[in-house]
Amino acid sequence: MVRLPLTPAELARGQRLGALLREARGERSMLETALDARVSPETLRKIESGRVATPAFPTIAAIADVLDLSLDAVWAEINQPVRGVASVPSASAHESR
Repeated sequence: MVRLPLTPAELARGQRLGALLREARGERSMLETALDARVSPETLRKIESGRVATPAFPTIAAIADVLDLSLDAVWAEINQPVRGVASVPSASAHESR
């Protein structure tokens, strides 16, 4: 399977996700957080640094749970509009025309 390159919007969303998780983790160690979420510390490090811009939902759900973050809050934060990056309309927007 060939993976398409990530769009600038996806990369920016990954950066926002990483920043949100780092901020929520605060003084808590990365190792402790990763083990409590049952993910590898390397996975958490890559997500926090933005190297994994599109992590799997169960991974984010587990980390958010450990950090007492609402998934609604995570979703709202990472989907903030980015200046200079055009958003792609959803399929439902086309269906309503």
